Amino acid sequence: MFFKQFSVKGMGCLSYLIGCPMAKRACVVDPKRDVQDYLDAARENGMEITHVFETHVHADHVSGSQELRSRTGADIYFMEGTPVEFDHKEVREHEIMEFGKVRLRFLKTPGHTPHSMSILVTDLSRGESPWLVLTGDCLFVGDIGRPDLAGKEHLDEQVENLFKSLHEKLGRLPSNMEIYPAHGEGSLCGKGMSSKPNSTVGFEMAHNPILRLSFEEFQEVMKKDFPERPKSFSHIINTNLKGAPLLERCPVTRDLSPLQVNGLLKKGAVILDTRDAAAFGGVHIPGSINIGLAPQSANWIGMVIEPEAQLILVVTSKSAYDEMTKQLHRIGYDNILGYLYGGIAAWQEAGLPIGQLWQISAHRLYEKLQTGNYDYLFDVRTPAEWAAGRIKEAVHLPLNKLLKEIPDIPKDKEVIVTCAIGYRGNIAASYLQRHGFTHVHSLAGGMKAWINAGYPVTKS
Repeated sequence: MFFKQFSVKGMGCLSYLIGCPMAKRACVVDPKRDVQDYLDAARENGMEITHVFETHVHADHVSGSQELRSRTGADIYFMEGTPVEFDHKEVREHEIMEFGKVRLRFLKTPGHTPHSMSILVTDLSRGESPWLVLTGDCLFVGDIGRPDLAGKEHLDEQVENLFKSLHEKLGRLPSNMEIYPAHGEGSLCGKGMSSKPNSTVGFEMAHNPILRLSFEEFQEVMKKDFPERPKSFSHIINTNLKGAPLLERCPVTRDLSPLQVNGLLKKGAVILDTRDAAAFGGVHIPGSINIGLAPQSANWIGMVIEPEAQLILVVTSKSAYDEMTKQLHRIGYDNILGYLYGGIAAWQEAGLPIGQLWQISAHRLYEKLQTGNYDYLFDVRTPAEWAAGRIKEAVHLPLNKLLKEIPDIPKDKEVIVTCAIGYRGNIAASYLQRHGFTHVHSLAGGMKAWINAGYPVTKS
């Protein structure tokens, strides 16, 4: 049996290529939208991809199933009853499929979504017993799937379904059976996933704290707050239900002159500046949103920018543009108009308006706090980060809350924003600038710089 896990760093998406080189056939489970990795691995091992299985309709990333079908002719499969609107096939509970020496058996494991499934995988060359189980978004390593995505009106039903799936289906599998989930660290589909890519049923049942709760305790925990649902989730779900458009229909890369960019801005385009905090702070196009290119960029873009926005990128290189467009396509942000040719230097040379987002040092901030020479200091980290240590004078305003509701303060007052290392601080500060705040600073290096400089920290 051939088995390979693929990981999308930053987003925590895990997918799988499973096949039999002797039979020259393979399947992909929960594919990412950029599918070349699967095609390359299958060809290198003499296999043809003939089937695509989706453990559920994903909310955090656009599926690559349509891309794979377009390029290989593979059929797409869901658990029976899944309400997708495109041509597909269904599997039933306990149905078995074989690919040479590979056997798949399908289990209904609802709870994360109403039609979620898990897949038992047997390597017949080694024995008749299943070797591993692909758990989708039902059971993760150190965590479980969130049950709230189907809507508040279904939460009670989904919580009960999830508990039964975990204990009556997966929990009764042999303790030494390996589990391979659809997500790992970095995903927004759970609360606290491990960075480890796989585990065993026995280890999770013994050490995953959520699996040791009674049903009543489980209900209470499952109805508490989950990670903020990004703006992108509803868009991604709808895209996956209808069938994602093929990437070949996306426009060819456009290198836009400063005058072209300026004209598109007047028509409502959004500038996504992917440079680092210091570069953005020095000079940028007014109204830009700064989300630096990083493995987790897509998660933050999904929080900040509307999925339908027409995007123009400011990048440091063509390779940076290609990487960012890949991340955008993974979450269904396909309206990419192009990038500013010549970068911010070309914009300046064209004599067009510029903005700054001054980075304030830890030393300068400490001086201002000592003299009371400041108006507002906001800390945009999570509650857990805030509780672990904060600047005494700061006001806690988590980034997800700020993005939902702009603070009701005068827009001409000085606003200083801090986070852990400056990344989220610049997102928040650029967002405030876009909404009319004229005197915004970001703490350079965030709380890491503050602590390393030896300044005092208060714990809650």
